[in-house]
Amino acid sequence: MKILVIGGGGREHALVWKLKQSARVEKIWCAPGNGGIAQDAESVGVDAGNVRALIELAEKIAPDLTVVGPELPLVNGISDAFAERNWAIVGPRENAARLEGSKIFSKEFLLRHNIPTAKMYGAYDSSPDAYAALEKVDWPLVIKADGLCAGKGVVLAAEAETAQQFLKSAMESNELGSGGRRVLLEETLEGEELSFIILTDGERYAPMVPTRDHKRVFDGNRGPNTGGMGAYSSDDLLPAALGRTVISTIVEPTLRGLASDGIPYQGFLYVGLMLTKDGPKVLEFNCRLGDPEAQAIVARMDFDLAEILEDVAAGRLRPEKLRWKKGASVCVVLASGGYPGKFETGKKIEGLTSINRNTGVEIFQAGTRLEEGSLVSSGGRVLGVTAAADSLETALALVYQAAAKIHFDGIHYRKDIAAHSGRVKAAGD
Repeated sequence: MKILVIGGGGREHALVWKLKQSARVEKIWCAPGNGGIAQDAESVGVDAGNVRALIELAEKIAPDLTVVGPELPLVNGISDAFAERNWAIVGPRENAARLEGSKIFSKEFLLRHNIPTAKMYGAYDSSPDAYAALEKVDWPLVIKADGLCAGKGVVLAAEAETAQQFLKSAMESNELGSGGRRVLLEETLEGEELSFIILTDGERYAPMVPTRDHKRVFDGNRGPNTGGMGAYSSDDLLPAALGRTVISTIVEPTLRGLASDGIPYQGFLYVGLMLTKDGPKVLEFNCRLGDPEAQAIVARMDFDLAEILEDVAAGRLRPEKLRWKKGASVCVVLASGGYPGKFETGKKIEGLTSINRNTGVEIFQAGTRLEEGSLVSSGGRVLGVTAAADSLETALALVYQAAAKIHFDGIHYRKDIAAHSGRVKAAGD
């Protein structure tokens, strides 16, 4: 098999790393890739969101399978374009990707199909109407920009001033671009968050191991939201009874709802959950693997990913083929100083060669590039230090021992990933 992976972050490096292990795989390209991916696959300088350029690339290299990492090419219709040409691809069509591309579409879908979610106060496309609606809501309030905003489109507002500032920046100052022209107001849910991701061929589906992301930039869940500062997975993260509830009240009704709406869904579907005292409720959908959840998930895979994804693209997924390593996995993100705000790039990364891979630690690169023979930072999230082990404690120790050996100017990472692991289990009791 020859495989094209679309994307250039830590998620895509993890996918490339796992796909490369398959005896079936002869060649992997990655567009655009990064400094670390270039060591495991041939990086091609094509923007992941440019569907036309990706079509031209695929015509040239003729991959047997294409795997889409990020959301932008899916929202832009990459799967539709490939399907029209009978090219095998893993990822939902444009109309299905609206579950992530439009928060308002997603909320209306959930309400229409009676899938548990936060109460919706309203959706607005004019700032005066949105300001007026603030007088009739309960606080704290969640405000979501409708479109894709690179992780900056959601705010938890404790009072009217914060809400008004967000509405002004999104709807009047255009700071979020076209994604912020419409907004959604909804109630705040309380509980523990959980990432529940499935893989489906349109008919059959297989759950991934459950994961928990850490969005806030600082320890103790303080500071602004990020794309994700770390994630973990463990055997006891999701009690069996709660898992069955998620499947019966959320996953299967979602798939039935999509089918009844005439929206076939194929690929990864990320269900962001809040485990409330009233049961699990949907916070959001993503139309792809999460990042850094993907790194923690891939580390626990005990199956041939290339074979499974080939089956998904062909509509013949066999869920029983997905087997998982027992124990736990952890991914800790090493970020640039200042992230998720302004940060500098071009910082030389040192210490990677001192990490013994025989310990089971993998370094998935995200914001990196090669510059005159040296690896330097090129983004906010730079590296994802990842390990799987028999226990969560062992995986954490491996990851943090490795992270301590890595250095670049301004390096920052959370020291408390998975520190509250027991609380998720308690929320489901």
